[in-house]
Amino acid sequence: MEVRAVAKYVGISPQKLCLVAEIARGKGVAEALALLRFTPTPAARAVAKVIKSAAANAENNFQISPTELRVVNIFINQGATLKRVRPQARGRVNPILRHSSHIIAVVGTEE
Repeated sequence: MEVRAVAKYVGISPQKLCLVAEIARGKGVAEALALLRFTPTPAARAVAKVIKSAAANAENNFQISPTELRVVNIFINQGATLKRVRPQARGRVNPILRHSSHIIAVVGTEE
């Protein structure tokens, strides 16, 4: 059985989140959270939060013990981009792009 959790519009670029998601993909939930706890980046906190939520969904909704859960997959999708401009010399402008992401964590039991 697979259970998922979604976090939308996380204010971190998908490129940075994909690097962190590789750490947790395919590992047990407890091991993935331990690895992410010692990864010094805000992206690790965002990914860990979604994994914890998926594990809690499995425990509360389907009575699956958290010790037998594994991170089956983590999807990082691109969210909306906020577009702003920054004034430059001689009347020019440069764009400021604030990227966001959607994180989907899928946890399941070993079968």
